[in-house]
Amino acid sequence: MRATCATIHLGALRENLRRVRELAPGARVMAVVKADGYGHGLERVARALEGADAFGVAGIADGQRLRAAGVSQRIVVLSGLDEPGDLAEMRRLRLDPVIHCDAQIDALAADLDPRPLRVWLKLDTGMHRLGFPPERARAAWARLRALPCVDRDITLMTHFANSDVFDDAQTTRQIEAFERGVAGLDGEHSLSNSAGILGWPEAQGQWVRAGGALYGISVVAGRIGADFGFRPAMTLSTRLVAINRIRKGESVGYAATWQCPEDMDVGVAAIGYGDGYPRQAGAGTPVLLNGRRAPLIGRVSMDLITLDLRGHPEAKIGDSVVLWGRGLPVEEIAEHAGTIGYDLTCGVTRRVRFVEDDGA
Repeated sequence: MRATCATIHLGALRENLRRVRELAPGARVMAVVKADGYGHGLERVARALEGADAFGVAGIADGQRLRAAGVSQRIVVLSGLDEPGDLAEMRRLRLDPVIHCDAQIDALAADLDPRPLRVWLKLDTGMHRLGFPPERARAAWARLRALPCVDRDITLMTHFANSDVFDDAQTTRQIEAFERGVAGLDGEHSLSNSAGILGWPEAQGQWVRAGGALYGISVVAGRIGADFGFRPAMTLSTRLVAINRIRKGESVGYAATWQCPEDMDVGVAAIGYGDGYPRQAGAGTPVLLNGRRAPLIGRVSMDLITLDLRGHPEAKIGDSVVLWGRGLPVEEIAEHAGTIGYDLTCGVTRRVRFVEDDGA
C-alpha cells in the first residue's frame, strides 16, 4: 500500500462551523459540500457538519448521496434543474432548486405535479455567470409565486465575484444592485459566500453559504484560514522512500531543471501529480519532514517528488512528509503552484488513502 494519506480532521470541520456561526450570528448556515466536500468526502463532511441548517450541492447526484446517508436538512441544488425531468427526482428527494433562468421557470410552469417545491431565485448582480438581472427580479419572482407547484417562501440570492478583496467597490455595487432588485419582494436573503462572511458583515442576510471556510481554507490573498480562526480539515502526508547521495553539478528529476550545488543527500517521497499534488509546484515549495521544513527540488513527477535534505542530516527512509495541512497551510502550497487551496484539496485523487481523525 502506498504511504500517501489524506487525514480528514472531523473536529476541525465542526469547529469551523462553530466559527462561521460566531461570525454570522444572525444567519442560518448552508454548508457547501460540492466537489465531494471540496475533496474531503461528501458523506464524511455531512456527518461532521450535521449541525448545519442546509447543505449546498452542485447537482442532483450529490443530493441522492446525502439522502442515502441519512441527511434530513434542506439540500439546495446550486445549479438548479438541468431539464424538466429533474423535477420528479427533486421532489422525491426534497431538494431545493436554485432558479436562474427563464427555461427553468418554463419547466416549472409546465409541471403538473401539485406538490410545491421550495426554490431559491438567483440574481446576477455582477458575477455574470448565472442569474436574472436585478431589473428582472420582480417579474421572475412574480412568475414563480403564481405557480401552484412552487412554495410561496422563495429565498432570494446572489453570488459575489470579488468579495475576497475586502475594500473592493464591485462587492458594494453588487450589494446595492441586489437590494434594488429585491426591494419590496417577500423572501429571505442569501448573499455571502465564505469571503463574504469574513469581509462583508452587512451582506449576511438570513442565510450564509459557507464553503472553503468550513474546510479551513482562505481565498484572501496573503492570508490563511488560521488568520480568521479556522483550522485545516485535511492533512496530506506520505513518507520518504529513498535517500540518495548526489554529486555536485548532477541534475535531479525530469528535464534536468535542478542541479546540485554541492555533494548532498536528496530524499524521494511517495507522492506526485497522480495523487493530486500539483505538478506546477516548483523548486523551493516546502514540505514538512518530521515536522520541519524541507524544500522541493526538481520537477514533480506522477508518483514521486524529490527533496533537499541538506537541513535534515538525521532523515531516514520511512520518515513522515506532510505536503499540506496541520503545520503547513494549503494556501502556501497553492501560492507556490499558482492556484488556490480549493483547487488542491479538490484535486486529491482516488488512489490516496483517506482516514478520519475525530480528535480535537
